[in-house]
Amino acid sequence: MMPDIVIAFFAFGLIAGLLKSDLKVPHSIYETLSILLMLVLGLKGGLALHGQVTGQLLLGLLPVALLGFILPLLCYPILRHLVKLRTDDAVSIAAHYGSVSAGTFALVLAMVERSGLPVAAQTTLFLVLLELPAIIIMLWLHRRLTGEGSAGGIWRESLTSRGVLLLGGGVLIGYSYGPVGLEPIAPALLGGFKTMLALFLLEMGLCTAKACVPLPLAQWRLLMFAALMPFLLAWSGIGTALLLDLPQGSAVILAGLTASASYIAAPAAIRAAIPSANIGLAMLAALGITFPVNVLIGLPVYQHWVSWFYP
Repeated sequence: MMPDIVIAFFAFGLIAGLLKSDLKVPHSIYETLSILLMLVLGLKGGLALHGQVTGQLLLGLLPVALLGFILPLLCYPILRHLVKLRTDDAVSIAAHYGSVSAGTFALVLAMVERSGLPVAAQTTLFLVLLELPAIIIMLWLHRRLTGEGSAGGIWRESLTSRGVLLLGGGVLIGYSYGPVGLEPIAPALLGGFKTMLALFLLEMGLCTAKACVPLPLAQWRLLMFAALMPFLLAWSGIGTALLLDLPQGSAVILAGLTASASYIAAPAAIRAAIPSANIGLAMLAALGITFPVNVLIGLPVYQHWVSWFYP
C-alpha cells in the first residue's frame, strides 16, 4: 500500500533540497501555513470536544500532562553526560524533545484517519498539554542550574508563544461554536487541512535537507540521540495510552507525539529565554534527524507496535 500522499510531498522536498534545487516555499507562505495548521488542529480538537467534556475526561488528561514534565527531565542527563553537551544546550534540546511537533501530530492524525482507527474526543488536547510543560520545566531547571532568568519570564514566554495561543484559541472556538457555528469556514479550513499539510511538509523536506547538508559528523553523539530516542520515547506514549485505556487511534497519536520533538514552539521560547543556547543544534536534532526519521520510518512502526495490544 502506498504511503499517505502528504509523505510524498515531504520526500519530494527532501530530494529537491539534497539536489540543491532552487525550489523554495516563500517564508511568508510557510509562516501562513504553520499558523493555519496549528489553528485548524485546535479547531478540530474543539469540535471533537463539543458537548463531550466531563470530569472523568479531564481527569484522564493529567497523566498526559505529566509526561510533558517527565520526558525532558529524562532526556536532560542523557544529553548532558552521554551526548556531552554544555548545560545550556542540554536544557534547550531536552525542552525540544519533551515538547512535541505540531507537524508530526498533523501527519499522524491524517494517517490514523486514513486507517479508520477510532480516536477519543480529547486526543487533540494531547498536543496542547505536551507542548507547554516541557518548556516550563526546562526553563525552570535552567534557572535553578544557572541562576539566570525569572519565574515571571518563564511563564510569560511559555503561555504567550504562538503555538500555545493558536492551539488553545482554536480549541476554545471549536468547542464553543461546534459544527453548526463553524460551518461557514469549515470548507476552507477543515476541508483544506490535507492540502495545507502537504505544502507544509514540502517546506519541511527542504528545511531538513538544509539542516543536514553537510552532515556535522563531529556531533555524532547528538545525531545518534536524535535518530534512536524517538523509538524509546514512543513507548512512553504507548504505555500511557494503555494505562488510560485509550482507543487504538489515540494510542498511535500519543506514541507519535511523545516520539516527536518541537521545531516551532520550543525554538521560539528557548531563543528568547536562553540566548546563549545554540538553537542550530536543537534544529539539527529535531528537524534534521528526528522529524524525517518519524515521517519516513517511525510512525508506521509505532502503529504496528500499538496493534500488538489491540485485537
